[in-house]
Amino acid sequence: MVTNFLRPAPHRRTLRRSRLACLAALLLAACAAPKPPLYHQEEFSQTETYSRNFGYPEAATCEAARRALLSQGYIIGKAEANVIDGAKSFQPEQDKHMEISFHIVCAANAKGSNSSVAFASAVQDQYVVKKTNNSASVGLSVLGSLSMPVGSSDDALVKVASETIRSAEFYGRFFGAVERFLTSDEKAPAPDTDPPKPSPAPANTPG
Repeated sequence: MVTNFLRPAPHRRTLRRSRLACLAALLLAACAAPKPPLYHQEEFSQTETYSRNFGYPEAATCEAARRALLSQGYIIGKAEANVIDGAKSFQPEQDKHMEISFHIVCAANAKGSNSSVAFASAVQDQYVVKKTNNSASVGLSVLGSLSMPVGSSDDALVKVASETIRSAEFYGRFFGAVERFLTSDEKAPAPDTDPPKPSPAPANTPG
């Protein structure tokens, strides 16, 4: 009598099948479980990612924010005493376009205070190029109106993604630029507003 040692015992085969069934059940349960809503991620905890305190009035802080964006090639769409909006376009690939838009609000820490806080939020939008073929209608007396392609196309940018930037390092670099413009304005020499002093009249010499 020859015994086949390679064939597993029946109880081992049963145990293996039960383990596989349990693993499959766990995978199905994980896939079927609904994902928590996005608002569960908004904890509203104390964080300085999107804000920074400055020892300057709100108008000076927002002006420094405007200059910080301009220095990096952003186009300013709105510039008020306490609100700044700016945007910058990128093209990482030939058929992909990106845009980063800033929204900045400056607020005084207290009424009449010389210190303020700047709130900054940046959104990254992604666009792709979509081609749309043009067609022309040709009138035929027997077949009626017939649309035929004319061989031309129009390119259009279609937004495919939009997300608020959450990187603390990204906002840290921006607030650092704002601080540099604030301190550079402080160190700039004040203009000389005193009127020029008249030169002394020449003394009369005896003849």
